[in-house]
Amino acid sequence: MSLHLVIGNKNYSSWSLRPWIAMRVAGIPFEETVVPLGDPGFKATVGPHSGTGKVPVLIDGDVRVWESLAIIEYLADKCPEAGLWPADRVARAHARTIATEMHAGFAALRTALPMNFSRQPARPVLSDEVKRDVSRIEAIWRDCRKRFGTGGPFLFGTFGAADAMYAPVVSRFQTYDVPVGAEAAAYMEAVAALPAWVSWRDAALRETWVYPNDEPDGPEVPRIDT
Repeated sequence: MSLHLVIGNKNYSSWSLRPWIAMRVAGIPFEETVVPLGDPGFKATVGPHSGTGKVPVLIDGDVRVWESLAIIEYLADKCPEAGLWPADRVARAHARTIATEMHAGFAALRTALPMNFSRQPARPVLSDEVKRDVSRIEAIWRDCRKRFGTGGPFLFGTFGAADAMYAPVVSRFQTYDVPVGAEAAAYMEAVAALPAWVSWRDAALRETWVYPNDEPDGPEVPRIDT
């Protein structure tokens, strides 16, 4: 039985993007079902598979795994050949550490700058809390690239679980025109050039759902033409 990933809207669901792009870049085959976050039947559809009643959730036969990072860890165990985590013990420990930091932190950034691929890039006023989150993320990226990134353009050289966890941040920084340094900009360009990223983005831009809670400037914000 093939893996089945249940996700939310590609325009808005940052947590769904994480395991989706990890699987696509790693070449792990799966089927996907998109359940719109605002669908009246959302809980009825997702609830039987997810303990939290939220997406994403991975279905593998009788196994149900929810929470993005838990899904990635499950996939790393099931498909070790995919190389989702670095082979080197020190690099792997660091990758897991920063992935967990992403999973648990950066609340100010998440709240102020929700993922929204269809919003025309424009910079809002950033609070000091958001600026601190941005600064910390840039520091993480710089440190990873310096210490572990010699084998390619991603945090640990080749694209892996840590990059997947930070992929929605790349989208946020682009959408809200967040100023970053040259190293962060180069890393973002590498992520945005991935065929998997382009596929997700194009699907997000084709979606027609608009949710005010994910439109901090209001639903009338100019959107990218498709």
